Amino acid sequence: MEKKGLGRGLSALLADVAPAEEPSLMRPVTSPDRMIPIECIHPNPDQPRRQFNEKDLTDLSNSIREKGVIQPLILRPLPGQAGEYQIVAGERRWRAAQMAERHELPAVIRELTDAEVIELAIIENIQRSDLNAVEEALGYRMLMERFGHTQEKLAEALGKSRSHIANLLRLLNLPETVLALVREGKLSAGHARTLVTVPNPEELAKQIIEKDLSVRQAEQLARTIGVKPKKKVAKKEQEKDADTRALEADLSANLRMEVLIAHRPGQQSGELRVRYTTLEQLDGLCQRLGQ
Repeated sequence: MEKKGLGRGLSALLADVAPAEEPSLMRPVTSPDRMIPIECIHPNPDQPRRQFNEKDLTDLSNSIREKGVIQPLILRPLPGQAGEYQIVAGERRWRAAQMAERHELPAVIRELTDAEVIELAIIENIQRSDLNAVEEALGYRMLMERFGHTQEKLAEALGKSRSHIANLLRLLNLPETVLALVREGKLSAGHARTLVTVPNPEELAKQIIEKDLSVRQAEQLARTIGVKPKKKVAKKEQEKDADTRALEADLSANLRMEVLIAHRPGQQSGELRVRYTTLEQLDGLCQRLGQ
């Protein structure tokens, strides 16, 4: 199946999604189409962002009381309900505006498909500076899986480096218990990256938190007591070039399974091995290969 390139949902729509609000800005980044009564605005039930920090909402509501809503919401007409609108981007502003007792909000109205609504909502969340590493990684993965975008295209459109996107996607290989620590702010993305390749990430995560280790100290721990003795690596494996190792890492991140490439030097042939840890992973791989 042909993969979707930078279509309206990613390239053109990016023009509507500005970076997070800066209190110093005294005019909208995007001019609103009109003012919409707040009771006519409804949240999107498929909004990928589920958690809203109460302190941040309070701070934003105080700013809105003082300066108003600087950046307009992006809305689309609610299907089948004249005069009613669904939030495409800006739910945090909508929530804070209710706390600030605003009666109407500036909005840009767009006719968008359901797929474009989800895509733009993901993009807006990725653009936010307060997004934790796991939420950002899940956003990238959703854009790739649901809309066929590649790491290269995402990096180009979102102004991120390809290595940044690849490194975050690798975090999703960690156990959910470790990902929860990242969401809660107990582990940084740098700490989590040191755990991706170790066999006992949950144990090491606990030690990092208990000992309040820096990222460098965590890396040292992962190289020593946290890592079980490895089997002797074959000479060919030791000589594996950087491009092959990078390709292995990218495939592992995309499949969320360990991928090993054994390419015979000077030849066109080789082997690609995919290691799964659960039957669910095997089933998912079979479904992908069967498409």
